[in-house]
Amino acid sequence: MPTATPEPESAETAGYQDVDDLAASGAGRAWWDANAGEYLDEHGAFLGPADFVWCPEGLREADARLLGDLSGARVLEIGAGAAQCSRWLATQRVDVVATDVAEGMLHAGIGYDAAAGVRTPLVVADARDLPFPDASFDVAFTAYGAIPFVPDADRVHREVARVLRPGGRWVFSVTHPVRWAFPDDPSEHGLTAVRPYFDRRPYVEIGASGRVLYAEYHRTLGDHVAGLVGAGFVLDRLVEPEWPEGHDAVWGGWSPLRGALLPGTAIFVAHVPG
Repeated sequence: MPTATPEPESAETAGYQDVDDLAASGAGRAWWDANAGEYLDEHGAFLGPADFVWCPEGLREADARLLGDLSGARVLEIGAGAAQCSRWLATQRVDVVATDVAEGMLHAGIGYDAAAGVRTPLVVADARDLPFPDASFDVAFTAYGAIPFVPDADRVHREVARVLRPGGRWVFSVTHPVRWAFPDDPSEHGLTAVRPYFDRRPYVEIGASGRVLYAEYHRTLGDHVAGLVGAGFVLDRLVEPEWPEGHDAVWGGWSPLRGALLPGTAIFVAHVPG
């Protein structure tokens, strides 16, 4: 007889606390595998099946062009989720490969290929151990992927530097570090700082078994810059998208109310010298 798939473990406690890095390292894969469908049900309409949205503020690559001229470029997406960004690039005839550590997220996006009329190359891969040769891409990017969900983001930067060709570009978006001092609340309650900006303890959810179910890591602006420089990158730009007028969507702690007063996203644009 077939064995029933066990129900995902529910969080028993949640908050900011130190956890063992090894115990937390596998949480991202398991959490995104288990919650892929729920996440796409909630945010799929905003992200679209084949659209390149950098952040909840709605900044799109079609307008921002942060990746630069991609004519003849080979592009790598890290932490792609359902690969919406890569799929949009594919519709623009860009040579792109999408990777994610969670097979469930990539599998959930396969149906989007039919809707977009393209085939998006998908690879299950940990951003800290990319299965590609040295100097095999011209551009790499991630929109809120990988970096917040690993305790050792420096490894991600080093791997990206390894697979990029000299002069290659690396662009990534993350929650603006300032937001970590405030509650993740879209209402007026999210406008009062309640914890130190320099408190780098991750936000974690732990099950009754004691297992780390979810972990998200805070890094200051200085930490992000240090990680880039330490991997050999040169920082070209730091983009802080403003909340656009008429944008009424609420995404977790992002809202028009908070967006009018606090930055919500930081996008780092860097390159490998050479």
